[in-house]
Amino acid sequence: AHRPVRAANLPAPVGPYSPGMGFERLVFVSGQGATDPATGKLAGHSVETQTTQCLKNVQAILEAAGSGLQHVLRCGVFLVDMNEFQTMNAVYSPAAQLAGTLKRTLCAMSPGGVAMVIASISGMTARASFAKRSTSV
Repeated sequence: AHRPVRAANLPAPVGPYSPGMGFERLVFVSGQGATDPATGKLAGHSVETQTTQCLKNVQAILEAAGSGLQHVLRCGVFLVDMNEFQTMNAVYSPAAQLAGTLKRTLCAMSPGGVAMVIASISGMTARASFAKRSTSV
């Protein structure tokens, strides 16, 4: 059965969805924008700042599920402006190299000044017990 993943250190979802879903030994992370959970506001306007915050949000969900960035199998990056690809990639690449992640980058519209969104699929560690790791908000 699938189980929702929630973490107290995440911004509240903007709609009726779970930020992550665990299924067997996989974790599916919904698209995460650059909202800073401490303030509830956009972390900044630069692509570098937003990429860093998106990765922090994805990492928080993965860790709540018993996984981590090093176990990401596939990641989708949705940029508003493909001209920002090199800038985003300079911040994103070190995190992706942890697991040799497959990545696709698409151009997409995004609300509220968000320059990008990151979604991922990850495996869980052999020792992780999803039921014990998932927390409620």
